[in-house]
Amino acid sequence: MTCSLIELKAVASVAIDNHKAALFEVSDEIWRNPELGFQETRAHAALTAFLERHGFVVERSFSGLKTAFRATFGEGRPNMCVICEYDALPEIGHACGHNLIAEAGLAAGLGVKAALDNSGAPAGMVTVLGTPAEEGGGGKQLLIDSGAFEDVDVAMMVHPSPVTALMPRFLAVSFLKVEFSGKAAHAAASPWEGFNALDAAVMAYNSVSVLRQQMKPDWRVHGIISNGGAKPNIIPEKAVMEYMVRTPERIDLKLLLGRVRACFEAAAQATGCQVEITNSAPSYDNLVSNEVLASLFAENLKFFNVPFTKTTTSSGSTDMGNVSHLVPSIHPKYAIASSSARSSRESIHTRSFTNLTNTPTSHESTLTMAKCMAHTCLDVLASEKVLQEVKDSFEFDTGTAV
Repeated sequence: MTCSLIELKAVASVAIDNHKAALFEVSDEIWRNPELGFQETRAHAALTAFLERHGFVVERSFSGLKTAFRATFGEGRPNMCVICEYDALPEIGHACGHNLIAEAGLAAGLGVKAALDNSGAPAGMVTVLGTPAEEGGGGKQLLIDSGAFEDVDVAMMVHPSPVTALMPRFLAVSFLKVEFSGKAAHAAASPWEGFNALDAAVMAYNSVSVLRQQMKPDWRVHGIISNGGAKPNIIPEKAVMEYMVRTPERIDLKLLLGRVRACFEAAAQATGCQVEITNSAPSYDNLVSNEVLASLFAENLKFFNVPFTKTTTSSGSTDMGNVSHLVPSIHPKYAIASSSARSSRESIHTRSFTNLTNTPTSHESTLTMAKCMAHTCLDVLASEKVLQEVKDSFEFDTGTAV
């Protein structure tokens, strides 16, 4: 007997509700023990143990990444991939809500598994993919490089935010490390013998600031001086800067990078220093949201009476952008609020947002979004026609149609 899509979605929702307490517990464990990218050993252990207990085939340290994992259920195609993130930020913990992203991925996976385990379910499989180091480490690109997405038909994740947006804009970004090398000298006795690497860094910083006058309104360049010398009485022989360069489309990134590099190189020449410019992490592509998947997700949001906007202005960046150029993908944002039910308008990457990412209402919102992901996966699994529409939309958006 074949179950209807409505019945399968009900099975998925009930499974998520039945595991609510355990899902909250895993999220709370990750939130209370924040770990930086590629160091998420406790999160990796908690997530993989949970998935294994609930009947998934789990591959730990997947594709050679110590804190990555893949957990699968079912067989054949299509393969629906829901993605977990779980790295934190330095000093301010889970101010990007990756504990909730992990919770949503677990819950959605459980929901789809429960539906697939039903005797009347369609063929296919669900993959819960654990991707480390989203905060600048490019874990998803490393997984792409290892072939982790070769058998994936659709990928999705959700992200906590001050607002709920179906197709948010995420910028392409390159991560730069800029090292100026000069010559040390006594700053009082013989400063003329030195070449000041800190002067080069300061000049470069100011040059980039002036460059912003000629940048497009939605381009972004921002950086820090992470090493400015050893002591005030020594002409600094070494200075290090870290920069992020962003544009809405990856095609513009090359142009802006050329202008920014010119600022660094000119500063080195003016101060008699040498400069080395390297990529400190894989670049992130802009996000390409699949229109068909987004429309399905929108209908599921409406079912749960979740208000949303279609898109947002350009904001941050994510390595989910890289995935979206490889397979059909969506990455909706969803609003979370404090337990007092006041409107959540705190920006991400702040201490106040960290506090919001471990409240009862945030967990409830997360599980609603997990149900929307599970239901969207089932929309695709249940219809070859829908799957083909998803693929056709992807080929059109990425220019890969034959």
